Amino acid sequence: MSESNLSAAKPRRLGAFSVAPIGLGCMNLSHAYGTPPAAADAERLLLAALDAGVTLFDTAALYGFGANETLVGRVLRPHRHRIVLCTKGGLAGVRTPDGIQRVIDGRPEAIRRDCEDSLRHLGVDAIDVYYLHRWDKSVPVEDSVGEMARLVAAGKVRALGLSEVSAATLRRAHAVHPIAVLQTEYSLWTRNPEIAVLAACREIGAAFVAFSPTARGLFTSRPPDPATLDAQDIRRRMPRFQAEHWPANLALRDAAAQLAAEVGCTLAQFALAWVLSRGEHVIALPGTTNTLHLRENLGAAAIQLSPDLLARWDEGIAAHRVSGARYGAQGLREVDTEEF
Repeated sequence: MSESNLSAAKPRRLGAFSVAPIGLGCMNLSHAYGTPPAAADAERLLLAALDAGVTLFDTAALYGFGANETLVGRVLRPHRHRIVLCTKGGLAGVRTPDGIQRVIDGRPEAIRRDCEDSLRHLGVDAIDVYYLHRWDKSVPVEDSVGEMARLVAAGKVRALGLSEVSAATLRRAHAVHPIAVLQTEYSLWTRNPEIAVLAACREIGAAFVAFSPTARGLFTSRPPDPATLDAQDIRRRMPRFQAEHWPANLALRDAAAQLAAEVGCTLAQFALAWVLSRGEHVIALPGTTNTLHLRENLGAAAIQLSPDLLARWDEGIAAHRVSGARYGAQGLREVDTEEF
């Protein structure tokens, strides 16, 4: 297993920023995968990532309904000059009589409100990269991005990003204000960005940030057991983790593990190295709550995969071998990505 920090890794461009090729997705420190770690453990993980050379840290208003931004801000604010701090708006928790509800709202007034809330939670004067977390299809993307551009003009945001949108929507947004980065799911089992978005990002000079690059834990040494997932774990609602699809997807994992063994790296490192091989504008964004897994993940930056091995994966384990959609019906309605 290759373990290293990122000091020797060639940086990649994200707008005006230069970042290590592997960042840290902070969501699971507060949200989505069951009971989050204790505060002290989450703080330790963030500082370990910083010490290991991670420069790109990614959070969102949605994650823990502000709790994740508050955590990230408290721990990393003293090191602000060393990091590129990213968060997202347009998808947040709104208090209703029934409790906090997840709401997509891309109206200009909502975008500005979300940004102000994020600045307060993070405890900073400006956000390096501010994403539209989901495109609200009831609002022209030009209106949402127009408000985000005004946040740039006001000095509250330094660069703009989009999450889970198509190449056509990316180009519409980019016509309003330069889009520095697009973020969407991309991994050995989610190849949708190859339809159009990867090329569109390259064309306009935007970075592409790949979240869930180890397939939400499938391509790791200890894949999740869907039968024992926490009741609040979002994977319970994802078709690929359900009983009718899971056995086929485990077989896909086994095929990848054989290739990782040939390379002499762990399965997670193989999955991350594969993502990084897809282009110099691609940045991998794994998340973890475990410092040992963090160090393992970062070791992927030093791994080079041969063209022959990459071709063997593409030719022998094609995208159609994956069983099940990546989101349930509601999740698919909420994204704007091209689908196979």
